[in-house]
Amino acid sequence: MLETARLNLRELTVDDADFIVAQLNDPDFIRNVADRGVRTAEAARTYLLDGPLASYRRHGFGLWLVESRDSRTPMGLCGLIKRDSLPDVDLGYAFLPPFRGRGFALEAATASMAFGRTLGLTRVVAIVSPHNVDSIKLLAKLGFRYERRTRLADDAEELALFASAPPAHAPGERGEH
Repeated sequence: MLETARLNLRELTVDDADFIVAQLNDPDFIRNVADRGVRTAEAARTYLLDGPLASYRRHGFGLWLVESRDSRTPMGLCGLIKRDSLPDVDLGYAFLPPFRGRGFALEAATASMAFGRTLGLTRVVAIVSPHNVDSIKLLAKLGFRYERRTRLADDAEELALFASAPPAHAPGERGEH
């Protein structure tokens, strides 16, 4: 589990199926990410087993459930994803409407990037729909820079690919200019 001042980021379990149904059917998620076709708790359990839970076993990371430290209320998803269609690990995040615009995504994404550095990742990418201005602003705050357009599949929407800058060195560290 990762902890921040206000959040816990923890591995998803099949018990989070109801939350997954809500998150994956949020109209903004469908518009900005994809329609995963997950409409029932049973479909959500399959999604969890084949997606995030398989990623934890295969890579040691994946999307985490983001919840309030105080109330344990599920707020969204955030984490690192290794997709077959991208050479780099990618940062993903999505929050339910009541938790947007309050800095939670920035807090969770910052923690996820710090975790990535502990894994030795020096480059992380993020893919975003070009019309998703809020997500693009968040990536800029995290230090990501636009690189190019890409598609994850031949018939998929063209996406903007952003990449993280290498981590800054502390004063006096090798590489300081």
